[in-house]
Amino acid sequence: MAAPTGEIPAPDLLTQAINSFSLPSDSTPQDGTTPSLPPAMAAFRNKTSDEILADLNKTPLFMTTLEENDDLEALKALAYEGTPFEVATSFKEHGNEAFKAKGYKDAKEFYTKAINVLLLEVRKRQRGEPKPESEGGEEEVKREVAVLEACLVNRAACHLGLKNYRSCTLDCGAALRINPRNVKALFRSSRALLSLDRIAEADDACARGLALDPENPSLKEVANEIIKRNAQVEAKKRAELEREQRRRVEEVTLKAALKARGIKTRQTPQPPEMEDAKIQLVPDPADPTSTLAFPTVLLYPLVLESDFIKAFNETETLGHHLDYILPVPWDRVLYTPKGVECYMETVTGGLVKVGRNVTLLKILTTANVEVTDEVVRIFVLPKSKAELWVLEFKRKKAAEKVG
Repeated sequence: MAAPTGEIPAPDLLTQAINSFSLPSDSTPQDGTTPSLPPAMAAFRNKTSDEILADLNKTPLFMTTLEENDDLEALKALAYEGTPFEVATSFKEHGNEAFKAKGYKDAKEFYTKAINVLLLEVRKRQRGEPKPESEGGEEEVKREVAVLEACLVNRAACHLGLKNYRSCTLDCGAALRINPRNVKALFRSSRALLSLDRIAEADDACARGLALDPENPSLKEVANEIIKRNAQVEAKKRAELEREQRRRVEEVTLKAALKARGIKTRQTPQPPEMEDAKIQLVPDPADPTSTLAFPTVLLYPLVLESDFIKAFNETETLGHHLDYILPVPWDRVLYTPKGVECYMETVTGGLVKVGRNVTLLKILTTANVEVTDEVVRIFVLPKSKAELWVLEFKRKKAAEKVG
């Protein structure tokens, strides 16, 4: 029946349901039961109705002009004998059978076909095609809406079984816009949201479901899981916060210890990979009374070899480490604990000789040296060749300055 003159005709119930499923409005509340628009739909928000219809016409499920569309045959395959309600119901029943056999993927496809049948029917009516009398009127539309709601909820169950959690929330949200009291949709939405660790939204959906069905065992179970998971998440957050606070305390304490001792440090743009080796206070990095330990490299420049000391404590002497490192396996004659001389480069590019019995702390605080990229570097030379190497080192540095 045509609407009286001057009145705006109300869209039929199925059109409202499909529109709520396919294109939520800006005013739709975003909560645990109403997922955000997918990107393709969100793109329509700032377009006029004519622009939206033009874009929709390019997509088979929404087109109002059926000619010359490559995907038309896919839609024709849905035109089985019977009314849209009968065809959609048939697909739904096939989906139910597949779901019972845990064939979630097949079941999802059947439910999708049922939904597509109803989508196509709505688009026909939107462009003014009359509904055959044999297919009934408003009561038939209500029955179609019921099938649509059921298929959305059932497809959500398939997505849940396939671990497609976001798709599950989308179908549940669509079903709940049709029927806000659908307890199954609220349950499946809460379950999917919990799996996505969206705890607050899962809790909201579950609470809404329990408000409608306080004794629902499935909702009670997911409510307990939400409580447990929330406790785990909160405990993890507390632990991460404590670790971050501890890291900051350690960082501030280390800087204060270096400054108090007057030890110079410098970072280069490309520091070497040191894994977990770094300057630190031991035994407790957060205790200012702890001693400093430095990653240290012993360089043998005449043979291009090196040794690494992960933690050279400031209270230890160089001789302490040379006694267990030397002699080296590749030269047991020249490189012995008492047969070598050691040097460190100064801030100005010179060299300072490092004695065996001097502590690292004294070297770093009295000599004009710096710790670069958190690594102490010490050159180790045989005594018989040290003088020539020192002269060559100084010559190269002088040439660099001139250049």
